[in-house]
Amino acid sequence: MRGLLSEVSQTGTAAPVDAFDPGRPWRLHPQVALRDESFGALVYHFGNRRLTFLKSRRLVELVGSLSDYPSAEAAVAALVPPTEHDAYVRALARLATSEVIDVA
Repeated sequence: MRGLLSEVSQTGTAAPVDAFDPGRPWRLHPQVALRDESFGALVYHFGNRRLTFLKSRRLVELVGSLSDYPSAEAAVAALVPPTEHDAYVRALARLATSEVIDVA
């Protein structure tokens, strides 16, 4: 599934994509603010000045509740239909790369 998020970067720095491990606990990065919008949410990282658009209400719910689960896999299993798991895990990996989420 494409189109769950898009990013506008003010800087070119990001963590490596392979840094995301869905078996680990994750949380919303402490320097990130979520603002609900009709399309999903705006995400702003105050540290790296990156703006990200979450274009799915389900993704907003998932990102906002990651810290309630023992792992990203557990959060995806609880909140996302099985046929969409892979797309949401890929979206979380991109959010980890953008430092929107980090390891808890």
